[in-house]
Amino acid sequence: MTTGRTEYTGEGLDERDLAPAPLAQVEKWLAAAHHRQAERGDVPEPTALSVATVDAAGMPDVRTVLMRFLDARGPGFVTDLGSAKSTQIRATGGIAASLTWPAMFRAVRFRGRAVEIGRDEIAAYFVSRPWGSRISAWASDQSRPVADRAALVAASARYAALYPDTGSPDDVPVPSSWGGWRVACDEVELWAGRRDRLHDRLVYVRTADPAAPALDDPGAWEVVRRQP
Repeated sequence: MTTGRTEYTGEGLDERDLAPAPLAQVEKWLAAAHHRQAERGDVPEPTALSVATVDAAGMPDVRTVLMRFLDARGPGFVTDLGSAKSTQIRATGGIAASLTWPAMFRAVRFRGRAVEIGRDEIAAYFVSRPWGSRISAWASDQSRPVADRAALVAASARYAALYPDTGSPDDVPVPSSWGGWRVACDEVELWAGRRDRLHDRLVYVRTADPAAPALDDPGAWEVVRRQP
């Protein structure tokens, strides 16, 4: 049994300090996480995003990816479109995700509907990836069984030979099975840890047209404080 306790000594979050729309607030906290990592090194992956879906049996499923997109349309990540997460998303449409920075006693929760990211955006991001990461997108049939690591390494070697590193961003084409998803948010929650577990939970709740939940529009959201 774990007996140790950590006192949450965060700054908290007051309504008076909250940005009028979710995007600005999330960007502010994300910038602070990057700065903290640069200064202290205790936020090793500021964009690590836990993504939760539900499978065909109704069982929850969660995994951690990297948030590669963030704009008024919501946070987004890349994945194989045949992966378990993509299959579950297509079946239900629902998705939840969170950014967590324990060293800062902060977290952001997103809940809403998954929207597939357009091919132009995916292609633009794909060319920014290192050559090895582009090769792995071809080599891995994400979420499917594989005999052993040697089989995965062999697949990577085959594609490396097919698409050798020429130093050009176009030396590896984008696989048709590789894409991404964005969270069109209905809620964005900011969690800030405080002493004695009296944490702050301020939630932007969408009040505007669900077809266009713009994270930068103050008129599309109301703020609710929830008990910790």
